[in-house]
Amino acid sequence: MAESRSLWRRLYEGWLLIAAHFGEVQTLIVVTLVYGLVMGPVALVAAALRRDLLHKRLLWTEDSAWSEADSASHPDLERAKRLF
Repeated sequence: MAESRSLWRRLYEGWLLIAAHFGEVQTLIVVTLVYGLVMGPVALVAAALRRDLLHKRLLWTEDSAWSEADSASHPDLERAKRLF
């Protein structure tokens, strides 16, 4: 006895396959738009203003990349043991 699916079930499963492909295309479009309309202009403005957002220029002028933490004014061992 072969399993026979109804016409509606086959149409539904076909629609799911088509919708999955639409979802893949839609995802690519949204990611491309976000990257092109948000990340691109931000990078262009940062480059035009010669901003060093990662502070990489300091690495060429200093001996070390170490920078003091802004959050700890008096670091000590007891504070380091207290995680929260």
